[in-house]
Amino acid sequence: MRKSYRVKKETEFQQVFETRNSYANRQFVIYVLDKPEQPHFRVGISVGKKIGNAVARNWVKRRIRQSITELKPQLKQDADFLVIARPTVAGKSQAETKAYLSHALKLAHLLDND
Repeated sequence: MRKSYRVKKETEFQQVFETRNSYANRQFVIYVLDKPEQPHFRVGISVGKKIGNAVARNWVKRRIRQSITELKPQLKQDADFLVIARPTVAGKSQAETKAYLSHALKLAHLLDND
């Protein structure tokens, strides 16, 4: 995923987080900030230390990024959103991670229901 699709700066991350516009399932919490002037969505990913060591956290981040890349055509384009992984996502396969993330994104109205 290109860097233009990422929420990179701490101030941008906090701006989305402080909206308190959140949606959750057992594996992910999604925070959303609508930005109609934006040409495409941006995503921030947070994987805490409760997931495991650095290798485990990076593995989860890769699965999340891959899932978002696969879902990219169906995602709402005029929003910034944060994906926060919960400890229950550790050890899930790519297919399971994508399914759980899709569910959370649908709850947040960021993904088409098709």
